[in-house]
Amino acid sequence: MSDALENAKGLYLLGIRDGKPAEAAAAYTGDRYTQHSTGVKDGADGFVEFFDGFLERNPVRDIEIVRSWQDGNLVFLHVAQSLNNGEYKYVTADILEADENGKMIEHWDVIAEMVDETVSGHSQVDGPTEITDLDKTDANKAIVTNFITDVLINGEDKSTDYVSTETYIQHNPQVGDGLEGLGVFLGQLAEQGVSMTYSKIHKIVGSGNFVATLSELDFGGTPMAAMDIFRLDDGLIVEHWDVMEEIGPEDTWVNSGKF
Repeated sequence: MSDALENAKGLYLLGIRDGKPAEAAAAYTGDRYTQHSTGVKDGADGFVEFFDGFLERNPVRDIEIVRSWQDGNLVFLHVAQSLNNGEYKYVTADILEADENGKMIEHWDVIAEMVDETVSGHSQVDGPTEITDLDKTDANKAIVTNFITDVLINGEDKSTDYVSTETYIQHNPQVGDGLEGLGVFLGQLAEQGVSMTYSKIHKIVGSGNFVATLSELDFGGTPMAAMDIFRLDDGLIVEHWDVMEEIGPEDTWVNSGKF
């Protein structure tokens, strides 16, 4: 494990799971800690202030980092959280930037509630975690970039250029497996007069067969942030997880914003 990946996990687990935010910030953040979780102030002090309150509200915390990898100076974490013996359950996706010493200097995240029943029957975090095909990282990042750009941003009918027609396992709680499941979901949105339009990819972090993106989109007139996580095999997307969060009004932010 690289220093950056180890430090990102340490910040999360020591600071939040183990309830020691001050110790974690001192050990794992760099000269700055720029924050894009809009309710958390910049800096190590902002991290400590927010999580001191979080820990008071949530004295029982079961937090598991399900997937993680590093791509250059960026680290990705896919996390399941159960708070207060299941009173609250969340899935989060985080991207952190490391300095030259592997210490965390910037953080982006998206959080959503965990649901008990999904259309596909898969949970929001289950499925493969093993990273393979490290020699295909750049190629797989390009495939995902082109998929989001061509299909989700530009609306081109090119899904089968990028997504397997044989195996497409879906972890979005509202979408069934396969391209057929995606088509049903999009059809339901159309019937309701709801559009889902991606506008920009802000970050992309890949390792071998896994690629994660942080994107901006409009969902029925609501601005959203999305972390999409893709697993690829033989040049095609075969599995998808996502975490989506509404971007609140700017006057509620305590930092520079989600992106």
